[in-house]
Amino acid sequence: FIKSIRGSDPDAALFWLSRMLDAGEDPRFVARRLYISASEDIGNGDPLALLVAEAAFRAVEVLGMPEARIPLAQAVTHLACAPKSNAAYLALERAAEDARHASDTGVPNHLRDGSYTGAKELGHGDNYIYPHDCPGHFTKQQYLPDSLAHRRYYYPGALGYEKRLRQWLEATKGLPEEEKS
Repeated sequence: FIKSIRGSDPDAALFWLSRMLDAGEDPRFVARRLYISASEDIGNGDPLALLVAEAAFRAVEVLGMPEARIPLAQAVTHLACAPKSNAAYLALERAAEDARHASDTGVPNHLRDGSYTGAKELGHGDNYIYPHDCPGHFTKQQYLPDSLAHRRYYYPGALGYEKRLRQWLEATKGLPEEEKS
């Protein structure tokens, strides 16, 4: 079922959906699997896929069977036909690895709260630039800890909505040549 969605085959996904439901599978289980697929396999290729999965889950709760088959089929076909990306999932795995094992992972001083008494003496909040005050609501400043300042986790793909995210990152942060292919 999920592999059919991941493989962009709406016909196979509908077939396996029907087989599961006819065999008595709990439609809530099916709807939960759609949540997983929407984030793990589609991600920012089509960010609305997660909302479609959520709506299908809610429809299962409200309608019950057999009517819930229709919104499940709608969600299954949307997810199967959506542009796919697992870039956010892979980025999370890379970031989690660094979060578990990197040393010197303190918050940079300019990002620390500078509003309390004594904060300025500690250098907290110094030289922070508020992005919304900058052209394009973006400023190049360090947000990662010093030891990871040049680390990159998210490499957006070139399909669906993620293509727009990639273009925005290229325009604001720049991407090394090897990442532009």
